[in-house]
Amino acid sequence: MASQRENDAAEYLDKHKIIDLMDNLSSMLLFYRPDNPKEFLIEQLELLKMCQQSGVKGPNLFSISNMDAVFGIMDPANQKYITFAQYKHALTMLGIKNINECPEGVNEDRISHETFRTEAMEGLERTSATYAQL
Repeated sequence: MASQRENDAAEYLDKHKIIDLMDNLSSMLLFYRPDNPKEFLIEQLELLKMCQQSGVKGPNLFSISNMDAVFGIMDPANQKYITFAQYKHALTMLGIKNINECPEGVNEDRISHETFRTEAMEGLERTSATYAQL
């Protein structure tokens, strides 16, 4: 059984999205491999602060072309749609939480390329916003 101190620590980490922040910063460090990692982290934190204050989208490792590539892998026959199960699996693998369970096309089990791209990019933006909205 967890102690009150452990519960408080877990609540603090969750409330301030510390784990998500550390995951994002670590991923960016490994992806970009800057010569000066400390300066890079400071710049990223300053960018996040600016994004929070201005409402601008935060930094993200993935682009639209990356989402197109992911969709292409799931649609090798070029049918221009994927199943809901494929959609959900791909977004989960991209690290997206709180996936839209009712995207356009869910009733037909045909999620279009455009719907996938939109849902993926919006999900990644939510995931990379490791700050509380003002």
